[in-house]
Amino acid sequence: MTVTALVVDDEVDLCRLMQITLTKMGIKSDVAYTLSQARAYWQQNNYDFCLTDLKLPDGSGLELVKDISNNSSTPIAVITAHGSMDLAIEALKLGAFDFVNKPLELPRLRQLVENALKVIHQNNEAETTPECSPEQQMLDSRLIGDSAVMHPLKNTILKLARSQAPVFLSGASGTGKEVVAKLIHDLSPRRDGSFVPVNCGAIPSELMESEFFGHKKGSFTGAVADKQGLFQQANGGTLFLDEVADLPLAMQVKLLRAIQEKTVRAIGDTKEVPVDIRILSATHKDLNQLVQDGLFRQDLYYRINVIELKLPTLNARRDDIPVLAKHFLAMIAEEWQLDTPPSLTAAACERLQHHDFAGNVRELRNLLERAVTLAETCTIDVSHLGLAELDTHQEIHTQQSQNTNAVDNTTPTSNHKSADQPTMTSVNSKEEVSQASTAHSAEQTKTNLHPYRTITQHYPSTIQRSRANNAEPNRSVANSTEQQLTSNHAALDEQDTLQNGLKEVKDGFEGQLPAKGLEHYLQEQEKNLIITALKQTGWNKTQAAELLGTTFRSLRYRMKKLDIDEDQSD
Repeated sequence: MTVTALVVDDEVDLCRLMQITLTKMGIKSDVAYTLSQARAYWQQNNYDFCLTDLKLPDGSGLELVKDISNNSSTPIAVITAHGSMDLAIEALKLGAFDFVNKPLELPRLRQLVENALKVIHQNNEAETTPECSPEQQMLDSRLIGDSAVMHPLKNTILKLARSQAPVFLSGASGTGKEVVAKLIHDLSPRRDGSFVPVNCGAIPSELMESEFFGHKKGSFTGAVADKQGLFQQANGGTLFLDEVADLPLAMQVKLLRAIQEKTVRAIGDTKEVPVDIRILSATHKDLNQLVQDGLFRQDLYYRINVIELKLPTLNARRDDIPVLAKHFLAMIAEEWQLDTPPSLTAAACERLQHHDFAGNVRELRNLLERAVTLAETCTIDVSHLGLAELDTHQEIHTQQSQNTNAVDNTTPTSNHKSADQPTMTSVNSKEEVSQASTAHSAEQTKTNLHPYRTITQHYPSTIQRSRANNAEPNRSVANSTEQQLTSNHAALDEQDTLQNGLKEVKDGFEGQLPAKGLEHYLQEQEKNLIITALKQTGWNKTQAAELLGTTFRSLRYRMKKLDIDEDQSD
């Protein structure tokens, strides 16, 4: 089937040149010299793609871009005069496929047409394949989740994949920005090219230009051979700039020129080399605020933020947590070569859905890796998660947070209510709360498992001195516990039990909370107890684990987490 194109420009010689180029590529084309003529041609014929100038005698090419993009999926590219990048950016936002600058360079024009042909091929495949196309299957298998907020996100990714416009991925840390960027590349006509991710914050500033643009041998001390830069590596594919907000201002200027001119010059070279890349960028920071603060160039911000795709937090898609957990557990089992994949109990799954994930999907995976390490069997229960028990206030806060996220993401709450609604015990008065807390404390004291409770029972004088000095009791408590560890054999419980015990200790301090917060206090207490046990056993981890009432694997995990070395002096 012959591909047909519509060329729109008021320069006769330029139209003739483009027609000749398209004919050599086996493409039949019609030429229109005005906006009205272009609209008439478009209504009378079926074109596979369109190439239009932005400045026409009777109007703007932006109007034609808007008309075609709103009514069809036909790729339309724009021609813009040198220095009119703002118009090109506006065209991309309206739905243009790509742009090319004047004076027109034939290699760049041929590259644009080849990319357009790939999009046309993808569109034809989508129309002839069943509902679940290969692209949709790839999307569903790699972007896990079927909640309400995920459906529009997946549809948007499919649309963005067929465009060449720069995309800016925004969202909190751990929401999966690189996963989405790789998906956009793999679903795009550039899938056969390279996907080159780069963490802009991890490159030293003095090496940044060499990393991005490359260098020639002998261009500076240490340049013992030619080096290809990231732009050249991504030629024909996609360059993903992760944490783009961390770029220094000096590099932002050079990056802006490379994106705008689509050419780069290696350090020590005398000529610029054209590159055909698509720019995807991401950061968890507020880039707009950084622009206002003068920490990020406004012109670069407009170049990379042509289309913004905001990724939802995990708290906004709690319905996806069970399937995400199952997916991650299967991955962990494969990576760790476990015979039987771990599984979550119903209680553990419910507890995960009520947790406030500050680290989003990344935090969920890390939490599951820790749980697999601590669990003795293939079944992961609530105790292995290391999460504090939810009290009434926490559950109410979780429920309110879910409702807020649902409103912010404009998703219906009815589909989430059954899964997101926390299971709460009704408490009608302050007296009942007090009675319930007292009963719980008595029951925990009876089991006599918690090391912090042992501290408060056996060393009241130490606690009183700490109150008087208004200081954290970490070191004095840990030192006093050293003499009692062997006799008490206090078990080092999971983090939920630790936090409950810490709460009771804090209640006994007459409102004097740890200066550095709950998490820091908890980790210091845990670290001191482990070091004490290790010292008593001559740093024999097996005996120390037995002394603490835990497993060797659990102790080793905790030592790694708390940065405890064998030459620890404290």
